[in-house]
Amino acid sequence: MLKSFSGTAAAADRDLKAAVEELRALGIRALARMYRPAERLFAFRLRRHGAEDILEGISRRYTGIVLIALAGESERVAGAILGNQKLAEVCQQLIDDAERTADLGEAALTLWAARACGHAETGRALERLRNLRPDTAAYPTVEVAWSLSALAAGYDAPTDRSLAERIADRLMRSFCQGSGLFPHTPAGVPASRLRGHVCCYADLVYPIQALSFWYRLTGSLEARDIAGRCAERMCALQGQAGQWWWHYDIRTGQVLERYPVYAIHQDAMGPMALFDLAECCGIDHGVHVERSMQWLFDPPEIRGSLIDHEADVIWRKVARYEPGKLVRNLQAGLSRLNPGLRLPGEDLLFPVGYVDYETRPYHMGWMLYAWSPARVARLWGERGAYV
Repeated sequence: MLKSFSGTAAAADRDLKAAVEELRALGIRALARMYRPAERLFAFRLRRHGAEDILEGISRRYTGIVLIALAGESERVAGAILGNQKLAEVCQQLIDDAERTADLGEAALTLWAARACGHAETGRALERLRNLRPDTAAYPTVEVAWSLSALAAGYDAPTDRSLAERIADRLMRSFCQGSGLFPHTPAGVPASRLRGHVCCYADLVYPIQALSFWYRLTGSLEARDIAGRCAERMCALQGQAGQWWWHYDIRTGQVLERYPVYAIHQDAMGPMALFDLAECCGIDHGVHVERSMQWLFDPPEIRGSLIDHEADVIWRKVARYEPGKLVRNLQAGLSRLNPGLRLPGEDLLFPVGYVDYETRPYHMGWMLYAWSPARVARLWGERGAYV
């Protein structure tokens, strides 16, 4: 499926398996720094401020994602991150909190985590998801896809097949047949007047993953076809150096704005979705995973990489030097007027090279999930090469 890094001199000598092991070890250490044991939750982010790295906020969504990953890890790894606390205890906190949330993302990720962990009170998380009506109410595509994954991922735990079927149907009806992309909001949800034609990378990754799970569970050929077509389009649009670009036009299937490029897309979300697609549906995009990982270690936009061994973190993204989100908004506005219009000279006016010095737990969570011990064992043979 996968072979090795290739292309640049810096990447050619790097063994991909060693690179994955390096990232996993770094991710485990970073998560331990971002866990708040008093709250039994992970922080929202670790941010560089001057010479200090500051921990800020809490996030139940990010906690759910990390628990999904830790369910596939050894007790030793979970203990290194959570200290004296157990996975079930942290999951219990999420389940208790979810009963009071109106946030579908929190509820879906809590259920997914509870099912992955085999928690005794998974039924409570399932009931909360049902009450939030992910099959009909107005939510973003990402949260609807998380809801399907929470119900369809292959765990021996309580689920709701009927609800999952309605959500899967909603996702499939939302798919843009002409462009091969998913919109930012699903069928039945009013789109933004200015940005209704714009979707982002996350709007592609999570539906690919969710529909892959649904195909494995049900054998739905429509789900497999749509997941495969979206992945094919996503991979066709990948940058020359392996970048997963940020914004797309759902009318044309073209890139609207390339930057920022996020580290989490390169080593976590991109590989995660493509691996789940391959394992569930038999559709292989291994070469694009190689290129994705290669960018993280050797991005042409900056010197070095976002992997900071001195700080022991992977920083969040490479972006333009621009005020706010100016270029993204201008590209959206121009393309709204005419799909072929783009901001002229954006790379000269707003050059790329700004590094966002923060990191978030969900990055490390999805990275550990993407490169879980079980998956690494499947990818590499006994001789240490990809199979």
